[in-house]
Amino acid sequence: MREYTVVFVRSARKELQALDRPVAGRILKRVEALTRAPRPSGCRKLEGTDNLWRIRIGDWRVVYSVDDARLLIEVSVVRRRREAYR
Repeated sequence: MREYTVVFVRSARKELQALDRPVAGRILKRVEALTRAPRPSGCRKLEGTDNLWRIRIGDWRVVYSVDDARLLIEVSVVRRRREAYR
């Protein structure tokens, strides 16, 4: 089975590093699972975009893009729900 590589854009990495350890751990666990299933059950494609998806982790949202040709997932946003879509 093909595994995807996950990369974080700089701003998403900073957002993740600023979180409490337990919250960051939960988010990283779900992001790691994307390597095996980049579009898991419950993920949603963001309207008005070509290739942006989001997953929910409690009150947190992770927005990412999937490049199937290069087996690459790029995480661009890690934020609370109320701030994620601005």
